[in-house]
Amino acid sequence: MSRQQDMHSGSNMEGEVFIHPLAQVSKEAELGPGVWIGPYCLVNGRVSIGTGTRLMSHVVLEGQTIIGKDNVFYPFSSVGLVPQDLKYHGEPSSVIIGDRNTIRESVTIHRGTEGGGMVTRIGDQNLLMAYCHVAHDCHLGSRIIMANAANLAGHITIEDGAIIGGLSGLHQFVRIGALSMVGGMSGIPKDVPPYVWASGNRAYLHGLNIEGLKRAKFPAKTVGDLKKAYQLLFRSGYSQKEGLKAVRESVPSGPEVSHLLEFIERSERGVLTAPRQGQHENPSFKE
Repeated sequence: MSRQQDMHSGSNMEGEVFIHPLAQVSKEAELGPGVWIGPYCLVNGRVSIGTGTRLMSHVVLEGQTIIGKDNVFYPFSSVGLVPQDLKYHGEPSSVIIGDRNTIRESVTIHRGTEGGGMVTRIGDQNLLMAYCHVAHDCHLGSRIIMANAANLAGHITIEDGAIIGGLSGLHQFVRIGALSMVGGMSGIPKDVPPYVWASGNRAYLHGLNIEGLKRAKFPAKTVGDLKKAYQLLFRSGYSQKEGLKAVRESVPSGPEVSHLLEFIERSERGVLTAPRQGQHENPSFKE
C-alpha cells in the first residue's frame, strides 16, 4: 500500500511522518508520528500537529496553532491566520484543536485576540463542513456539526453536541447550548438554550430538539421533564423570572433541567424566545 493510499484510508502503517515534496513546512513546526502532509500545503510558524493527523492538499496552518491527533483537513482549509478584527495588533494568540475532527474544504479558523482570552478553541470529534468560518476567540466543545457555510462571529461558545444548519449566521458573543439545533439559513442574535430547536431569519425557538435527544439516548422521563420546563419557560406567558421559578417548583431538578436553567440565568445577551400568538411559526418545528 502506498503512502498516498494510507492517507485516504486514515492510517499510516509505519507511523512515519510524510511530507509531500510540494509542501512547505516550517523548521519550527512539531510533527507527531504518522502525520501526513499533502501537496501544496503550507505549515508556517510554531505549529504542533498530533499523531495521525492528515493534511490532504492546499491546507494552510499558521501561527501558534496546536492540533491534536487523528484530525483530517481537506483542501483549502486554513487555520491560525490573523483574525478579521480591527482591534488585533499582532499579539501572539493561538488556535487549539483537539482530536478526531474533520475540517472540510475551505473552512477558516482564526486565532484569538487579547480582548477574548488569546485563544480560539475546538474540542474533539467535530465536523465542520465546507466553507464554515470560526472567528477569533470562539470556543467549540465536542461532537458539534456545522453544516456548509455556517458562520460564527467572534467570541461565540457552542456546547457539546449542537448542530448548526448551513448558511446560518451567529452574532458575536452568542452561546449555543448543548444538543440544540439551529436550522439552516438562520440568523441568531441571542443565546440558544440547550436541547431546543431554533430557526428563522431572526430566529425563534420552535420546541425541543426531540430527534437530537433521541439520538443521544435521553430517557423518556428526562425528555418529558424538559418538555414541561420548555412549556413553562417559553410558552406559558410567564416572564423569564416567573418561568424559572415555576420550573424549579414543579419540574424535577435532574442534571439536564438544571443545566437549562443555569444556562438561561447566565445569559448576558438574553435567550431566544418562542413566537408569540400571531407570529409566523413553521408547523414542521412543532413538538
